[in-house]
Amino acid sequence: MTTGQPNEPIPSLYPEPVPATGSGRRSRDARAWLFVAFAVFSVAWGGNEATPMLVFYRGESVFSDVFVDSLLVSYAVGIVAGLLICGPLSDRYGRKPVVLPAPLIALLGSILIASGETTEWLIFVGRILAGVGVGIAMSAGGSWIKELSTPDFDPKAGPASGAQRAAMSNTAGFGLGAGVAGILAQWGPAPGQLPYIVHIVISLIAVVGLLTVPETRQSAHLKVKGSFWADLFTPSAHHPRFLTIVTPIAPWVFGAAGVSYAIMPRLVQDQVSSPIAFSALLTVVCLGFGFGIQQFGPKINSEHNARGPLVGMVLVIIGMVIATFSAHHIAVWNTIVVAVVLGLGYGVCMVSGLTEVQRIAGPDDLGGLTAIFYTLTYIGFFFPMILTKLSSTFTYPSMLGFGVVMAVLAVIVVAVFSRRNIPGERRAAAPAQDAAA
Repeated sequence: MTTGQPNEPIPSLYPEPVPATGSGRRSRDARAWLFVAFAVFSVAWGGNEATPMLVFYRGESVFSDVFVDSLLVSYAVGIVAGLLICGPLSDRYGRKPVVLPAPLIALLGSILIASGETTEWLIFVGRILAGVGVGIAMSAGGSWIKELSTPDFDPKAGPASGAQRAAMSNTAGFGLGAGVAGILAQWGPAPGQLPYIVHIVISLIAVVGLLTVPETRQSAHLKVKGSFWADLFTPSAHHPRFLTIVTPIAPWVFGAAGVSYAIMPRLVQDQVSSPIAFSALLTVVCLGFGFGIQQFGPKINSEHNARGPLVGMVLVIIGMVIATFSAHHIAVWNTIVVAVVLGLGYGVCMVSGLTEVQRIAGPDDLGGLTAIFYTLTYIGFFFPMILTKLSSTFTYPSMLGFGVVMAVLAVIVVAVFSRRNIPGERRAAAPAQDAAA
């Protein structure tokens, strides 16, 4: 039965970004995501430049191996804190006030590390700050990029542009940061300081760019209900799609990358004359191929199934199988092959995971769910440490072979739930059901 009144649109539960007005302003807003992407790139640069620098510190023999390994832990602790606190914080108070300090925090971390080349506590604290900056950039910064990659700001952006741009910003920063740091530490002057000085300059440029970017969460603090502490639990993390598709692949994002540029170079270090540069090379190869394949993220992913996560995990399995056999007869050439294949797996898993997250989350918990996804990815960050710890008991081929088994189990779970609990299809079905009623 109808009342004769025209159908009125159902009001949105989430505050919408305020569109730009005027052609000049709209043109600037269409490019605004680039400034946030550069800030994410700069912070990621500072976070991963330590990968070859850890080799440098071991070669200097100033710190114990235990302390050098602890720098990975301090970095991970900083990342998790930045992710889980600042992601929800940006949902409530807006992206800009949360993201703007990130390059400055990372910059301060580089200052402490550069000035404390032989001082443990300075480097330790610096690595924590680098991690905090990365956590903020990945969660709140990635959410900001997503919201700036919508038609309200960028008419040319597609549904998957936000995930693609955020993933590529992180990957480019991680790869180039490690590559440049490795070259400077191997052959440049002042190897303990120069890599960090380069990052400091990049960070200052990023801060200036962020000042020009519009806020996408207008009056967010007036719209989000409940306490901030409740936000930390992020209700959408219980979504069945997140639990069955995103969660199984997330640890393999950095798990794949870590095996390629942390485990493999350690196995072949006796065969190379410049271990710092070679470590940087494998990092660049891995993340370079990851960056390249992320450009095809929208074509690899599908709105109707989990094709993207499945492709990513199949690449991970292939890479882990190659790594397992390579560990029997380790050589320079096969470590590069492993870096290529696992880099492709890393790239697809990251962009596919972000795409799924951005479909599941609403604007009021986009930052929080992005933070949880990245926190799960950093479980893989501990894979190299675990393998190194267990290497006195198990061989690398057996441990990498166990990794293959776990990756296969993840693929089975994703395949079973590939076409289930798809948020877009559920929302699309609702209007049709209402019209039929």
